[in-house]
Amino acid sequence: MSTAQEVAEKEPISDLKKYLAEGIGTFVLVFAAVGTAVFSGSGVGQLGIALAFGLTLMFLVYSIGPISGCHVNPAVTLGHFILGRISAVKAGIYVAVQVIGGLAAGLAVYAIAQSLPSYNRTENGLAANGWGAHSPSAESGPLGRLVESGYGIGAAMTVEILLTALLVFVVLASTDQLSDVPLAGVSIGFTLAVIHLISIPIDNTSVNPARSIAVAPYQPGAMGQLWLFIVFPLIGGALGAVVYRALFGRYNRLND
Repeated sequence: MSTAQEVAEKEPISDLKKYLAEGIGTFVLVFAAVGTAVFSGSGVGQLGIALAFGLTLMFLVYSIGPISGCHVNPAVTLGHFILGRISAVKAGIYVAVQVIGGLAAGLAVYAIAQSLPSYNRTENGLAANGWGAHSPSAESGPLGRLVESGYGIGAAMTVEILLTALLVFVVLASTDQLSDVPLAGVSIGFTLAVIHLISIPIDNTSVNPARSIAVAPYQPGAMGQLWLFIVFPLIGGALGAVVYRALFGRYNRLND
């Protein structure tokens, strides 16, 4: 056993450090990935945006995972709570700092974006989630009039449940003792990238309420649809935890 491992066992990580890690991690995820969509989306395309989300989550898993578990997503925190890995109080604080970190990142992205003369908040938005007229697949004609509506509310609900369930299941399964834990960051990161490739055209991909809350205030019409991207990712997170427990047949409680 190395000296570093011995120190880690003797000195448990404080709750404050865990909360700071979650807040900072969520800030980095939103700033790096949503920032890519806002600043470079036209250049890198959907593949580049998907990789920005996936690769950011991957390096966060390896950097803050040993501190807080790298939830950076209320749906993931809910999954851990359902499995008894985190107490209700800690789960609530995790979600609070995730939302705060996300909002700070959203503000930073907006502050940078609006400094560009070509940026128009109404036309360009801030990569917020939405359906119908606010779906990325919606098409506008002259004078900004809607020509063709994008994917509807049913499609948004379906992908948010299924894809968040997939993400949470992969997070829990990849960090299980039966798995090759050192490769967890790779599997989790690329799962998020694939999820974005599937659903960016549908609703801009949430699977993370903190990410949706972070940018909704800066895009006209997004706040009215925000409820879906809070409720249905949480339903998906719960589903992912249930499927994980059913397949793996057991779970490990962590000491709070």
